[in-house]
Amino acid sequence: MAEIKTKQTQADVFEFINSFANTEQKKEDSFELVKLMQAVTGFEPKMWGPSIIGFGVYHYKSERSRQEGDWPLVGFSPRKSAISLYVYSGGSEQENLLKELGKFKMGKSCIYIKKLDDINQDVLKKLIKSTVEFLQSKYA
Repeated sequence: MAEIKTKQTQADVFEFINSFANTEQKKEDSFELVKLMQAVTGFEPKMWGPSIIGFGVYHYKSERSRQEGDWPLVGFSPRKSAISLYVYSGGSEQENLLKELGKFKMGKSCIYIKKLDDINQDVLKKLIKSTVEFLQSKYA
């Protein structure tokens, strides 16, 4: 079984944002997301692998394979083309929240935004909260 490559590191979150975010807008949005996610989750930001900023941690075991490991409850990455938000767990209540979120694209398990002003931050807070609650309940 392959080992998970993305693990929590001791890298500095703020140094990462300053060196990795490719525009001033992305830097500002990233610093704002750190504040927002920390306030909603109560967890300090930590680097996961070289490019994900995560909040909290849970240990999962896959239902389809023998894969297991640790992963952040929620997080984001200021990638080149868009900011990836890891705040979605797929619950039915979240489907309704997505309708109110604003301008975004959806990946398999993440939400892509161009800038923070494109989305409703109150709805984002609800998505974060519901994801944390779901994951802590499922993987208690």
